Amino acid sequence: MSLKGKVAVVTGGSRGIGKAICLELAACGADIAFFARRPAPEVEAELSALGVRAKCYPADVADYSAVSDTFREVVSDFGTVDILVNNAGITCDKLLLSMTPEDFDGVVKTNLYGVFNTVKQVYPIFMRKRSGRIINVSSVSGLIGNPGQANYSASKAGVIGLTKAVARELGPRGVTCNAIAPGFVETDMTAGLPDIAGLKASIPARRFGRPEEIAACAAWLASDGASYVNGAVITADGGMTCH
Repeated sequence: MSLKGKVAVVTGGSRGIGKAICLELAACGADIAFFARRPAPEVEAELSALGVRAKCYPADVADYSAVSDTFREVVSDFGTVDILVNNAGITCDKLLLSMTPEDFDGVVKTNLYGVFNTVKQVYPIFMRKRSGRIINVSSVSGLIGNPGQANYSASKAGVIGLTKAVARELGPRGVTCNAIAPGFVETDMTAGLPDIAGLKASIPARRFGRPEEIAACAAWLASDGASYVNGAVITADGGMTCH
């Protein structure tokens, strides 16, 4: 899956699934511009060691003005954008009874508005080029819900709806927009979950996924091999949601 000559923007790219996606796309030859809350020189160095250009852009995806300004900087630095991976996400778990409007709003602003904010930037670029790949990281929580995650589940379900709408809008221009819905993946976000052994026992694969497995899925969606895949939601959950 060669992505040589392509420029990829990855949000939330300094750790976890986002970092794994950056590394996988770089291994395929793509130059990497990644968003993170703070500078990540060590990740830049790791990516550069793969022989590609790489730069971290500290920005909050929930802030539309910051995203717009940052994308102008990316285009100035790299010349264009060919691939957008929306991975940035946060949680603020609690039962709806205890959830404040601020708890709900904060998660939705990062997880859903953040996707809107970045897609708005690449939309005209991809229309003009008549090509482009948009890959949005959703979650199985957006498909089946999860107790204690009304805000997270709603935001990730929204990402799926947005993905399908954009796929229909940009499909005639040769652009694809797809979503990946991971299940439980070994990251900082899942490290503190209660009863991990019980959760693993409920998954047909009997384990959590690895960030690299989600990254491989993203790289395929970014490649020419997935050019006829559009508006899809690919579950990468070890069989957790199979029926």
